Amino acid sequence: MQASLHKLLTSVDTPTVCNAIEVAQGKRGFNDFTRGTMLINEPTGVVVGYASTAKIAAVAPPSEPPETVRARRMAYYKQMSEARQPAVCVIEDEDFPNAIGAYWGEVNTTIHKGFGVAGTLTNGAMRDLGDMAPDYPVVAGSIGPSHGFVHVTELNTPVQIFGLTVNSGDLVHADRHGAIVIPPEVIPDLESAIYKMQETERLVLDPAREPGFDFAAFEAAWDAFEKART
Repeated sequence: MQASLHKLLTSVDTPTVCNAIEVAQGKRGFNDFTRGTMLINEPTGVVVGYASTAKIAAVAPPSEPPETVRARRMAYYKQMSEARQPAVCVIEDEDFPNAIGAYWGEVNTTIHKGFGVAGTLTNGAMRDLGDMAPDYPVVAGSIGPSHGFVHVTELNTPVQIFGLTVNSGDLVHADRHGAIVIPPEVIPDLESAIYKMQETERLVLDPAREPGFDFAAFEAAWDAFEKART
């Protein structure tokens, strides 16, 4: 990913990227996005990067020997520390929709930020909202007080987050609206598509913000907008 594209992606919201992908594809129907309402610890936070994936569970204690559980946890941290940059930690909580183990709080956000990870996407829970590492966005499924019996169950595997399948290495964009996986084939055209989409929307937005905007002005602006949009 070029530096200019990365900078642009961190400055726009996920709906903008959704629309721009359709511009780049030249059609409606982009489908790789989360369903339902997700939560975020930083309202203006934007997460952009390549997915490093894992699964956890927390409702029941692990059935494996303690040394096996610990070894997998250490392998998880090693994976995150070596993840392709910019990196996004994407974790599926296998207890969803009854997730009770808040893996994401002060400790893990601080550790992952220290590793250089850009943020987290999870269907699981988060906590310690006042103590999380600053500038480390977590887009999560819920908020709760407990860590339960949280333990890592799988590493570097496809995960499901609110109906979205994420594979390790996928380019993810997430914010308070949810998350998307950016198709690899649109990446070379995505920067120009974002600018084109923004210019197209201004055909309506600029007139609507002018004094004296009325139906005649709207009709003319909408006609121009319809001719220009995907």
